[in-house]
Amino acid sequence: MTEPATDRLPEDEAPRRLAGQNRIRLIAICFGIAFLAIAGQLTRLTLFPGADPGPQRVDLEDRLPRPDIIDRNGVLLATDVAVASLYADPSKIIDIDEAIELLTATVPDLDAKELRRKLTTSKRFAWLKRQVSPEERDAVYNLGIPGVSYVNERRRVYPQGRLGSHVVGYVDLDTKGIAGIEKFLDGQGALYTASLAQPAEGRTQPAQMSIDIRVQAAMIDEISKAITKFSAIGGGGIVMDITTGEVLSLVSLPDFNPNQENKNFTKDQQNRMTSGVYELGSVIKAVTFAMTFDYGVADLDSLYDARFPLVIGSARINDFHAQRRVLSVPEVFTHSSNIGTAKMALDVGLERHQEFLKRVGLFDRLQTELPESARPLLPKRWSRLATATAAFGHGFAVQPLQGAAVVAGLLNGGHMMTPTLLKRSGKEAMAMAKTIVKPDTSEKMRYLFRLNGIEGSASKADVIGYRVGGKTGTAEKVVNGRYSKDKRLASFIGAFPMDQPRYLILVMLDEPKATPETFGFATSGWNAVPTAGLIIERIAPMLGVAPVFTPEDLDKLAKLEAQAKKGN
Repeated sequence: MTEPATDRLPEDEAPRRLAGQNRIRLIAICFGIAFLAIAGQLTRLTLFPGADPGPQRVDLEDRLPRPDIIDRNGVLLATDVAVASLYADPSKIIDIDEAIELLTATVPDLDAKELRRKLTTSKRFAWLKRQVSPEERDAVYNLGIPGVSYVNERRRVYPQGRLGSHVVGYVDLDTKGIAGIEKFLDGQGALYTASLAQPAEGRTQPAQMSIDIRVQAAMIDEISKAITKFSAIGGGGIVMDITTGEVLSLVSLPDFNPNQENKNFTKDQQNRMTSGVYELGSVIKAVTFAMTFDYGVADLDSLYDARFPLVIGSARINDFHAQRRVLSVPEVFTHSSNIGTAKMALDVGLERHQEFLKRVGLFDRLQTELPESARPLLPKRWSRLATATAAFGHGFAVQPLQGAAVVAGLLNGGHMMTPTLLKRSGKEAMAMAKTIVKPDTSEKMRYLFRLNGIEGSASKADVIGYRVGGKTGTAEKVVNGRYSKDKRLASFIGAFPMDQPRYLILVMLDEPKATPETFGFATSGWNAVPTAGLIIERIAPMLGVAPVFTPEDLDKLAKLEAQAKKGN
């Protein structure tokens, strides 16, 4: 009898079918996992494009945009421009020899040997050239070399070039501040920079300096002319608003161009006004006079015997323009008597002399926004001789800006204000001011400065109508540990208008030489002082100082006009 047919599979067929179904399921699961992984990666890259660092660096740093820098009137001093930089991923270079040949032909200043070293490295990122021109960028991109491309960066540019070099400073290739206000903005000025930020708009407000670029240009021009005329090796100058402590101009020559690529600047190009210390000579006498008045040791009608040199131990202190007579205090000032000034300091006494110098800050490093700041050089041992010589600026060296700040405090009513390179109001300045002398002392100092501008060593700076006053200083420079009779530092510090002083000016010439016009003299009254007069004549109208003419001034103007007509 025959068995009926059935649909049942052979015994060995069922396991084979089940295994095939499992393989299909496994393949489907793998495809599903791969799909989810790809979808997840695409989603992440879409929503968070900056999360993958990779070898291609588009944003070098996650930080606030660098603020523009402007002067007190809104003139642009520093800003960023978009540039491209060439880079390579050596792991993607197929033919290194061909890449080197093409790149050096397209960008001639690329060095083939250095390029080979970069392209044979095991690293996945190497700079080829930073901050290239748009033409170079496009030419390299069009070569189509695998692994060679560019990233967008920022380049710092300085539209005013040399005019603000020492105060504005400069940055490196990664736009990190290296000197001047640029370094301040990255360092201790970080909070100031943050306060300028407008995160919602992705930018920062400009950092506004106290510098007036018009005044800066006039200062550079006149000091450059003086350096040439008197064959000096360098020079500098400062203009400061003594009611706020704002520095309107700070010049140091030789200077530099912050836009140049090679920034290996020489020592001569350092900022002489803050990073160097100098014996300012008789300019420091102003501090001694103020000290003597403030302690009540002397008054304007006091007398000092300057008939003979002052002998202290084996040292003899003499006068450059010896009068060999008893001098009143105003005469000690106008004749710049070392003997009289030293005796004033000795009458004050060693301890009180040091206390006063500490009070006005001359024992400490001056701290401003500029990172380049030198510490004063003081006598190693404060003896009777040290007090006598420091009284007239001998053996006692400070930053020129520091000396200017102290004199500003002596003339503005006695309010010591730390100088600033950032714009600030008079109210802000007074809130942080420190009283260093009595108002009466400041009034006496203004009288002496104006007297010296009329009939003393500062008379060549007295621009008609602007009531200039000041104090001269000529100091011998130290060469190989000894004072040189042939190398001098000539300086002048003054203010205008002296009836209500607003602006202080300091001019310094390093190793000026005598000329036929100076009758063989190289002291400051013949070089730094007239240079200051020329500067004041140019900048006073810019600063809104109105001239006031006395009958004597009108007579002088009439004589000058007559001489001019006669000369024509």
